[in-house]
Amino acid sequence: MEAKNQTTEFVMVGFATHPELQNLLFVVTFIMYMVSLMGNILISATVWLDPALHTPMYYFISNLSLVDICYTTVTIPKMLENLLSQDRTISFTGCAAQLYFLLSLGTTECFLLAAMAYDRVLAICNPLRYVVLMNKSLCVQLVAGSWVSGLLLSLGQTSLVFTLPFCGDNRINHFFCDIPPLLTLACGVTAMNEIAVFVAGMLITLIPSLLILGSYIHIISTILKITSAHGRHKAFSTCSSHLIVITLFYGSASAIYLRPRSSYTPESDKFLALLYSVVTPTLNPIIYSLRSNDINRALRRVITSNIFLFKM
Repeated sequence: MEAKNQTTEFVMVGFATHPELQNLLFVVTFIMYMVSLMGNILISATVWLDPALHTPMYYFISNLSLVDICYTTVTIPKMLENLLSQDRTISFTGCAAQLYFLLSLGTTECFLLAAMAYDRVLAICNPLRYVVLMNKSLCVQLVAGSWVSGLLLSLGQTSLVFTLPFCGDNRINHFFCDIPPLLTLACGVTAMNEIAVFVAGMLITLIPSLLILGSYIHIISTILKITSAHGRHKAFSTCSSHLIVITLFYGSASAIYLRPRSSYTPESDKFLALLYSVVTPTLNPIIYSLRSNDINRALRRVITSNIFLFKM
């Protein structure tokens, strides 16, 4: 038990091994963080302010934007601080809190993407009964279930990592507290914890991904039955943005978390982590706004009405 308490703080190595890139990384990451923050806030605000967007699909999108706002805020400000500072320490408790919120928000996004896939199934495969089936009550239950699942399931993973003994090197070779680099710092017998973390992570990722896969198999089979090319294109266009976001999120996250510790490579993982922690949240609002005429029209209405009120 004493060994577990020997480490009271960790040092974030971050990109210190690439000093020539730090200024460039700071500028690029800061700009992308601001774009992500403003884009996601704008989409969330537009969905809430414009009655025309008070539909299930945009309700899910606004919650996805909220997850991205929280996710980037948990990681990026600390990363930016470390890029400029010589003191890159984070307390043991702070590291545990950061990991917990990262896992909970990531898990919430997994389940939200699955809920969005189910929404598209009902909209495309059962359009006549869509309004009845995907009612307000079900929307709230799906969103609340996603948030609660993320908050509860991540407690187990975080406790599995931070009940390990940390009694040696305290340098985390990453720019935030994440499972793979923390496992490399643990001392003593950690095999059971590592297996449990891997299995838990795989189940959390696998269940939503199977739901998404099943949903899209059903969607594709329905689209192929549509006789007109225009009808097929219209049906597919309603879920194309969702498919792009899923590919970005699951592609980068799976490359890091769904593999054994033996294949962990710190440098490549840091740049992969930049993809899903910075790039993906920045692209999400751009993807949804560019591919949605409804959001573009609503944005214009909200901006125009605010300008009018300001002039009054």
